[in-house]
Amino acid sequence: MADAGDDLLERMRHSKAGWRYNDLESVYIANGFTIRHGKEAVAKHPRYPQLRATFPKHGSLAKAYVVRAIKLIDELRRIEKEQADQ
Repeated sequence: MADAGDDLLERMRHSKAGWRYNDLESVYIANGFTIRHGKEAVAKHPRYPQLRATFPKHGSLAKAYVVRAIKLIDELRRIEKEQADQ
């Protein structure tokens, strides 16, 4: 059974519009990212610092922020799979 983070990510894959800060924060945290709060939120993976993104903390998010989150999480899963296969 998929967890809530995976369910949310799959819903984001199907529809990139209408997501809010809390949704993006949840999907990042569910995938092991930490969130630093400042003028904008910064999601960064502790083991892979090259995997990072910023996103605003107000209102509906532009689709590009959701697309970026999906790409980062896919990249994280690819890296982890490669490491597990070695």
